[in-house]
Amino acid sequence: MKRKRSLRLQSVGVKLFIILFSTILLLSSVLGLTSYYAAKGIITDEVAAASSQAIVQAADKLDFLFAEYEALSRQFAVDQLLKADLEAINDSSIGIVAKVAAEGRIRSKLDAVKGSDERLMSIRLVSRSVAEVESYKTSGVTGIRTDEGILARLKQIDEAKGNPVWFPVRPKGFFDTYMEASLTMGRLLRNMQNTKAEYYMLIEIKSSALTDVLSNLNIGESGEIRILDPAGNIVYGTDNELLGQSSFIKLDAGQAAGVEHSFTAGNEQGESQLVVYQPLATADWTILGYAPVSDFTKSADRLLYITLSVVLAAALIALLIGYVLVRLIGRPLGKLASLMEEGERGNLQVRTNFKGQDEIGRVGHSFNKMMEQISLLAGQSGLSATEVLATSEELVKASGATSSHAREVAAATGEIAEGAASLAAEAESSNRNVELMGGKMNEVAKINSIMDNSAERVIAVSDQGAELMKNLVTQSESTMQMMELIQENSAMLQESTHLIRSILSPMIAVNKQTNILALNASIEAVRAGAAGRGFIVIADEIRGLANQSNESIQSVSRITEEISRHIDNTVKVVSEAGPLFREQITSVRESSVIFESVRGEMEEFLGLISQSSVSVSELNEFQRQLGESMASVISVVQQTSASTQEVASMSSQQFIVSEELVALSAKLEELAENLQQSLVSFQG
Repeated sequence: MKRKRSLRLQSVGVKLFIILFSTILLLSSVLGLTSYYAAKGIITDEVAAASSQAIVQAADKLDFLFAEYEALSRQFAVDQLLKADLEAINDSSIGIVAKVAAEGRIRSKLDAVKGSDERLMSIRLVSRSVAEVESYKTSGVTGIRTDEGILARLKQIDEAKGNPVWFPVRPKGFFDTYMEASLTMGRLLRNMQNTKAEYYMLIEIKSSALTDVLSNLNIGESGEIRILDPAGNIVYGTDNELLGQSSFIKLDAGQAAGVEHSFTAGNEQGESQLVVYQPLATADWTILGYAPVSDFTKSADRLLYITLSVVLAAALIALLIGYVLVRLIGRPLGKLASLMEEGERGNLQVRTNFKGQDEIGRVGHSFNKMMEQISLLAGQSGLSATEVLATSEELVKASGATSSHAREVAAATGEIAEGAASLAAEAESSNRNVELMGGKMNEVAKINSIMDNSAERVIAVSDQGAELMKNLVTQSESTMQMMELIQENSAMLQESTHLIRSILSPMIAVNKQTNILALNASIEAVRAGAAGRGFIVIADEIRGLANQSNESIQSVSRITEEISRHIDNTVKVVSEAGPLFREQITSVRESSVIFESVRGEMEEFLGLISQSSVSVSELNEFQRQLGESMASVISVVQQTSASTQEVASMSSQQFIVSEELVALSAKLEELAENLQQSLVSFQG
């Protein structure tokens, strides 16, 4: 079961289903999420732009408010009557009435300004010598205290040298004496002629005045507005307990110098906040507002729900399309793969039943035609292998017969050589006897009886030589017949090799056609793509069998050529040995005639032995003739011996060739059996 499941997961239909399903699901998810985040970004950017415009307007209002009080302080700084009254108060030469009148005018002027502006908490004029003599002038407050913090703030006014200085909102005012928070602006009213008449002018503005100015500035549903100093400390905020503390959300150096007046940052709880800011022109402060990004992107959350719905619908559609693809592509390809595996195991009877005209149907039709052609080729190859096997068996039989005949020829030739050697020995013995007879010619008369005996022995030897010559002629004729039989067998072998070549020619053509069909099958499989991989394996296997058959046929062809070459050599040798054997037979016949002549001569010699004493001269002549005849016999015997040895060598060579022919025939038979066995695996 595990294997079947693995095959299903590896099928083309399942892969197409997975790819299509994943692609549709991924595209719809990416498109929906991209739209969702793009909408969130657009909404955030639009809100940031609108909030930036609103906070710029709020900053302009604050600058206008601060500029109004800075202008008020400048009026006091250039007011000559106020300056004269302040000098009179600090002039010891003026009487008390004049000083009280001056103080009254100062107080009235301050009270008039405060009464005309409800946003003001107080206006104070504090002498620069307050730290030493505790002298002051103020309106609405009867007492004042000093400490290190107040003195430090007054020192900031001194360092500004007559320019306005804004101090952050304090919960209890500049001197920590009120029950209400206030924002303070300080300015030094300078007097170059009388430094004792220099005063700090402190304008304390109610914190609610800032709240009124910023009341129309709303950032989100739960946004907050703050004013920060350059160090990031809170100058103004809705919660007075946070005044003077470092703000968690603040500007860095790059943001403060940037063109954009908005950014996103996390608050204390890690929630993303949209932050907008605008520096003030009158004070070195920055108005900053922030609100959770989720306040602006709630409407974009509906896109997320729409995206999830679209993804679910796309998944259902992808499932439906994938199921259709599996039925249209996966199942036919799986069936075709199973049929190809059956064909790979040697079953050539498998066929497809695809009826469509699309690519899969065409592949099925091509598969059926290919299997039919392979079955036909396998049958033809089997028949050719059977014919080769039968021919090789006949060749083995013919080679065995040739080898047997060659063995007999070699044996006969050996006997001829032995007879020739014996004849040579007898001829030498006769020559020695002739020489002895010549040496003893002077004693012929004395040893007639001995000559008689010698003549009888010569006759006996002549009879024996004649008998041997007859046997030699008979054996030479038998050898000639064997040579003719060898020529006939060689002709039969040549006909067998021609028959083998005629059988190999169609086999070579069949192998070429098989290679062409396997190549066409590989091309069709490549066109089919991944679906034709199994078919490529079958085509490669068929091509390998065809190549193996071609190699076997080439081997048989080479062996046949070698057999033909050896047969031609044998025929050539036998053809060359024929005339030699004929000459040998002629010489043997001449020797037989000579022996007959010798026997007649000796008979006459035996009849005239009584006249030997008076016919010594004739005997000498006869001795000379006998010497010449014996020399001729020796020459003929030597020539016969040499020819016999040459025939024996050729016979041995023919026997070796015959043995090689037998071995080659057995090898041809083995190759034919291997070819037949290689075709057994295909069921035709």
